Amino acid sequence: MPDTTSQPVLELRGVSKRFGAVQALSGVDLAVHAGEVVALVGDNGAGKSTLVKAIAGVNQPDEGEIVWEGSPVGIKGPHDAQKLGIATVYQDLALADNLDVVGNLFLGSEIRKAGILDEIAMEGRSRELLQTLSIRIPSVRIPVASLSGGQRQTVAIARSLIGDPKVVLLDEPTAALGVEQTAQVLDLVERLRDRNLGVILISHNMVDVMAVADTVAVLRLGRNNGFFDGHHTNEQEIISAITGATDNAVTRRAARHPEGQE
Repeated sequence: MPDTTSQPVLELRGVSKRFGAVQALSGVDLAVHAGEVVALVGDNGAGKSTLVKAIAGVNQPDEGEIVWEGSPVGIKGPHDAQKLGIATVYQDLALADNLDVVGNLFLGSEIRKAGILDEIAMEGRSRELLQTLSIRIPSVRIPVASLSGGQRQTVAIARSLIGDPKVVLLDEPTAALGVEQTAQVLDLVERLRDRNLGVILISHNMVDVMAVADTVAVLRLGRNNGFFDGHHTNEQEIISAITGATDNAVTRRAARHPEGQE
């Protein structure tokens, strides 16, 4: 269980974002602690993607602040997010099918020795990382194109760890995966938590959310509509918040003051 009484690694306070006449986010709060899986859920158009892009540095909020380890920060671009220790794995994965596993893991972060690619060091680091995460792949030298969907997803997640991040954002990591492949990815999410990383999991799949989330944060129409303890809630309660069945003054107040926080 994460220590939610400690200072969050990442915190969003009153974040708002407008695109022309569309108010995508309105005063959204979110906190992620080390060793915590926070599931971010909501219907299409709820603001999940906009919020992720604000954290990842793709879009800058119009109002509110992003706080990293207790200090407000400005994330002006993806490079700023990466330097802080925020890694993002998008749904399209952005893997290079023609490269092998090692090539994908170090794409853009290659290890060089005297100006030449150090293939031995990168292969050794790749094997070590995959072994630490208990990721089963036939060989680190086979092309990514030959891997299953679940294996490709685990490679993409492993690649995000090359820079030793403290928070990992996973955008629909189990979408379009079969039952066994989904289980592999969810096992990996739990191992990220065991490594004391903060994980933000964006998902439409309530079964996946209930399986791994410590906290479930619901967005509705660009606003907070409830925070739930993943270990003491149920699917119906979360779906009610997503659909607006619990969209009232009481839940709005609860959204501003999550249980256990002042």
